[in-house]
Amino acid sequence: MEINIVAGGPDRYIPELNKYCSDEVKWVGVDRGVYTLLEQKIAPHIAFGDFDSVNMEEWELIQQKVREVNRYQPEKDETDLELAMNWAIDQKPAKISIFGATGGRLDHFMGNLQLLMTPKLLEARIKVEMIDVQNQLSLAEPGEHNVEKSPELQYISFVPVTENVDGITLTGFKYPLKNRNISRGSTLCISNELIQSSGTFSFSNGILMVIRSSD
Repeated sequence: MEINIVAGGPDRYIPELNKYCSDEVKWVGVDRGVYTLLEQKIAPHIAFGDFDSVNMEEWELIQQKVREVNRYQPEKDETDLELAMNWAIDQKPAKISIFGATGGRLDHFMGNLQLLMTPKLLEARIKVEMIDVQNQLSLAEPGEHNVEKSPELQYISFVPVTENVDGITLTGFKYPLKNRNISRGSTLCISNELIQSSGTFSFSNGILMVIRSSD
């Protein structure tokens, strides 16, 4: 099973969601993201939020179309997306994909990034991606990882999440590296490209954020 979560970010950053549909996927709507799913003719399995970003007509449609709606007061300790993420982690999916979590307010975006680094998610060892129309973001743990060249996402950046990431080696890239250590705040591994059909990146310690982007 996989879980796709659609948050309430600006519609212009959200890709066509139907291409991410399959029989293995459960869709989760978060606040206005529930209405976004309904607009794209996708029925959410469950919904979370205070729904302060929808009008009365949209809220009535959500109540009609979604079987399980978890509505909260706006004054709460967790964001709507964090509540949805906690539920998703408890379902033990093979993968979580998050849409509608980028663009718009920077505080929301930074908070959403932090959700990828919570102990609960890291301990669950669930593959998680954050996707918008221009970017695909994920976390990588130590080891060797294969990466395929993509005409849509030609740029690849590696950003340290932990204080230090040790032994980074990049093979098959325009700017190769061999056994380099980088620390949080470094821009050494920003905006690289594959020069062959596939390549590898590896490291021995720490956590990397891997960002694939288009122009």
